[in-house]
Amino acid sequence: QVQLVESGGGSVQAGGSLRLSCAASGYTYSSYCMGWFRQAPGKERERVAVIDSVGITNYAGAVKGRFTISKDNAKNTLYLQMNSLKPEDTATYYCGADASRPRWCFSLSRMYNYWGQGTQVTVSS
Repeated sequence: QVQLVESGGGSVQAGGSLRLSCAASGYTYSSYCMGWFRQAPGKERERVAVIDSVGITNYAGAVKGRFTISKDNAKNTLYLQMNSLKPEDTATYYCGADASRPRWCFSLSRMYNYWGQGTQVTVSS
């Protein structure tokens, strides 16, 4: 059974940093696409960053240069380092996995078939 468990959310002031973690179990997560997505109240879930099986990454324009996605295959853990946070980054952040695709990761959240429970990130001005 695939399980994804996020941690690391919280409240910070604008300009601050947070690091999110997503611990995966139940499948060889390193072999497939994984990503971070976020959803603000009243908005659709949107891609933040995705990473494929060989470490190629892709970011949303709004976070490029501020956020970094990475993974530790030995720990089966996905990370999102978030720097220079802005109030508009406030959302629930979700870890997603597409356990059918190793490369050419989709950006659309509906293409990901496993999700964590989400972790709240709140950035105040």
